[in-house]
Amino acid sequence: MLKKFIVSNYKNFKDEISLDFSKIGEYSFNADSLSIRLIYGRNATGKTNFGRALLNIKSLLCGMQSSGLINEDGAAKFKYEFKFGSDEVTYKYSRFANTELCDEELYINGEAIFKCDFKNSKFDFQGLSIISAETVNTNRYLNKDEMDNEYVLPFLRWLINNTAFSDDSVLIRLSKYVRKMCMITVGNDLFYSYRNFLENLKNQVHLQNFEDFLNLMGIECKLVLQELPDGQVELYFSQSKLVPFYSTASSGTLALTSLYQKIVSNCSLIYIDDFAAFYHYEMAEKLISFFKTKYPKCQLIMTSHNTNLMTNKIMRPDCLFILSSRGTLTALCDATERELREGHNLEKMYIRGEFEKYE
Repeated sequence: MLKKFIVSNYKNFKDEISLDFSKIGEYSFNADSLSIRLIYGRNATGKTNFGRALLNIKSLLCGMQSSGLINEDGAAKFKYEFKFGSDEVTYKYSRFANTELCDEELYINGEAIFKCDFKNSKFDFQGLSIISAETVNTNRYLNKDEMDNEYVLPFLRWLINNTAFSDDSVLIRLSKYVRKMCMITVGNDLFYSYRNFLENLKNQVHLQNFEDFLNLMGIECKLVLQELPDGQVELYFSQSKLVPFYSTASSGTLALTSLYQKIVSNCSLIYIDDFAAFYHYEMAEKLISFFKTKYPKCQLIMTSHNTNLMTNKIMRPDCLFILSSRGTLTALCDATERELREGHNLEKMYIRGEFEKYE
């Protein structure tokens, strides 16, 4: 799981900003909220940018296109701290642009595995023996054909793809975790490619689970999947007649569907930008409760303007954060001199300006 993420000089975050899952307060209530972080911030504070920065590692290790441009004024710096079982993994790098890697370092349990300084062509692979990869042919990686001037292949990505690690290797676990990280941006993610999802719903159990999910969210419906003459399948609401699902569903239902598709793909971490933008606050609460119950191992980060969710009823002060226009991220328990307790009405405190200093 991700323990801590730090980024600096990325878009509007010139100074270092971090999110630490391991920093928790001494609260005895809502312990099932510890894998969830809810971030509040006014418009243009960088909530979307923070999510894109967090997912930058996926573009690096999985060869996916990076979202958004990185600052041209110096390199953007990224640092990720993970924990897999008893192993602590630290991976850090800096990039001058979306495809230009400046440096890269990997540490496991505090020991350096490798260090790459691409700009000065300095490489240290002496720690590869720690992960039983001392026989890997690093000269092949450093070959001119591998290291051209237009694109620098991340060594960690190359190492994972060119070494026969066991399935329980910490690097394989890291790779699987990163591949299962995802970001959902409400508005841009409503009309996703849904054909694979419909194919999955051919299984009656999966179709029933999706129907149960929508009903649990307050959308009373009966779903039917039918095969068309061209062999494709289509989803319908079953009413007095069949009504096409995707052309008639509300934007809120489509947002729920998009979210559900991500959920059932067994994600390791989901960053939901502008969470609850299409949801009534009661449905948003139900969604959070659904995550807690069904997916306790999935780390969930949400951004929102919905202050109804700023409550100890479903969350807790060390899991609620304020993102400021200055690029700081502060937990509510650290944004006041009071000792916040379960009985405090966090929403009222927020509205009357208790945490205004950190906005």
